[in-house]
Amino acid sequence: MSMLHHDGLRRAAVPAAFDDGARSYDRLVGLNPGYHAHLRLSAERLRLPGDGAGLRLLDAGCGTGASTAALLAVAPRAEIVAIDASARMLAEARRKPWPDSVRFVHTSVEELAGVSGPFDGILAAYLVRNLADPDAQLRALARLLRPGATLAVHEYSVRDSVMATMVWHAVCWGVIIPLGWLFDGDTTLYRHLWRSVTTFDGVTRFRRRLADAGFTAIHSETMTGWQRGVVHTFLASVRGSGCD
Repeated sequence: MSMLHHDGLRRAAVPAAFDDGARSYDRLVGLNPGYHAHLRLSAERLRLPGDGAGLRLLDAGCGTGASTAALLAVAPRAEIVAIDASARMLAEARRKPWPDSVRFVHTSVEELAGVSGPFDGILAAYLVRNLADPDAQLRALARLLRPGATLAVHEYSVRDSVMATMVWHAVCWGVIIPLGWLFDGDTTLYRHLWRSVTTFDGVTRFRRRLADAGFTAIHSETMTGWQRGVVHTFLASVRGSGCD
């Protein structure tokens, strides 16, 4: 997949690009210090009660299952529905050992085929900036939550910080894109990653986007290490009737 426009891959081409990179994806992200620990930190920030017994959780954009594992680690007795639009990323996820309480569904967040609420929490990791209509999809996720439940968006956001933007450029062109070429012989997905982050909302704008989608109690917390100010957990709750 090589068709690009001003903000990276055409949105319809993103799942296919992830298909192409699925085989080496775990190996590449595994080289990122803190990658798995930061996903778990975002899952912990959902503040789920106890061990998750009796809860239903949605992992929106689960990829190869790293975010699913993060949810499972903090809520080992919860029912987890994990969805992704990339068939090959899901195939990689399904090869891993999972308890019966984890179910993978091949669907985009735009369609949500085979997925129904309500959920007691949603984790959306590295998803929103890849959506053609993030506002509509955030509203759809809000409708899937029980009243009072929380959405955690684990996402890059650098536009509000000159330093974070500089770090992101350096890491992409010095590490991620060269490694993408080494592992896959193609850098399309990783150039899309670079560009999609630089054009995505700043922290303030994304908080406003969540409010416009009907969320309340919105705040964000960043990560540790080199991803401080680069990756954030955006937390937002819903009130009202939610999903019937």
